[in-house]
Parts: sequence; C-alpha cells; structure tokens
Amino acid sequence: MAVTLWYNGLHGGQAMIFLGPVYRFLEANYAERINHFPLIRLVTYSVDKTILYLLIFAVLRGLWLWRRHKRIRLGHELLVFTFTAYVMLLLFLTVFRHSYFPWQITMDWGRDWHEANWTVLAETWKLRLGLSHFDFYYQSLGNVVWFIPFGMMLPLLLRPRHKAIHVVFWGMLMSMFIETMQFYMHTGIADVDDLIFNTTGAFIGAIIYVCLHRLRMFIWPHAQS
Repeated sequence: MAVTLWYNGLHGGQAMIFLGPVYRFLEANYAERINHFPLIRLVTYSVDKTILYLLIFAVLRGLWLWRRHKRIRLGHELLVFTFTAYVMLLLFLTVFRHSYFPWQITMDWGRDWHEANWTVLAETWKLRLGLSHFDFYYQSLGNVVWFIPFGMMLPLLLRPRHKAIHVVFWGMLMSMFIETMQFYMHTGIADVDDLIFNTTGAFIGAIIYVCLHRLRMFIWPHAQS
C-alpha cells in the first residue's frame, strides 16, 4: 500500500547510520508500551535513510549550481530541499523499506497482478471492522494527509505555474509509481484505495495552494506571482 501499516516483518538489514542510538533508546523504553512500535522503527529507519541521501543530494545540487553558475535564491533552494526531503521520506516509508542502498533492491517481475486489490474500499472497510480503528484511520486519513504536501509544494516548483488539475495528475502518477514498485518489491500490498486516497490528498494540497496564492495576491496585488 502507498502509506499504510504494512510494516510487519520489517527486518533490521542495514544498521542505522545516524539514528541508531535514538532508536535503541526508544526501543528500550517504549517497545512494550506502544502497540504499533514497529511503525516507530519504520519511521526512524526511513528518516535515517533520508538524512543520508539528502546530504548526498545537497552536495550534488551544490556542485550543479556551481558548475552552471546559477545564482542561488535561498527561498527557492529551501523549497527544493524541503520537497526533495519529503519525497525521499515518502519513498523510504513506502517503497524502499527493506533496502538501505540501491544494490540491496530486489524485484519480483513475475508477480501476478491478480494479487492486487482492485475492489474499491474493500480492504479499507475490513480495517474499519477490526478491533482497533488505528489501522483504519492510518490507512484512510494517513494516505490522504501524506499527499497534501505534494499538492501544496509542487505548484511552487513547476514553471510555468501549473493548474491544480495538473498537480493532481502528477500526484496520481506518484501514487501509481509507489503502488507498482511496492507490488514488485514485496514492500506493500497494491491497493486501489491507496491511489484514491493519495490523489485526494494531492487535490486537497493543490486547493490549499490555490487559496493561499489568491489570498497573497489579494493582500499584495503587486507581488510577483
């Protein structure tokens, strides 16, 4: 699934480079108290990977700007950095859960797409009927919330400014990419519900961007759009 509680079986694999001590502290003090503690490990592991690859991206981005003699606009670079960090974290949480380095990635191209869930809301509703509603809310609201930043930040990066429908389309493609990669990498369950919730999140984010942009132009009509 795109962003769901499919973290059972998350293995240690590569030790964390940056957050190992933090995770060991959390594990020692809270593993027995938190029912969904494997989610804590998944998040910590994903943030650890994000830090590493974000540092690599920062170096490569700096070299590219220097070689192209680009004038550095601090606000724009901060936006690029933030959006890149968000996308990296999203992919590490969903697709590349069990691999730290590219050479650890394995694909199962022989999987049958009949294993995916194509029935709208079928699996989500099963979670609603479970003993705990945590999985249900994480599956539905979580998948929506995770894509709201996508819809808000992408219009700021695209040149020229794209319409909200274009941003929603890119959000849908991003979700489809995640679902497809999860399916072939066995890091999630391909589910049509995730595509719906993710696209909805991108739509909400795009609407928020449009509203904030219009409010800004109303308050500062001479500001650069």
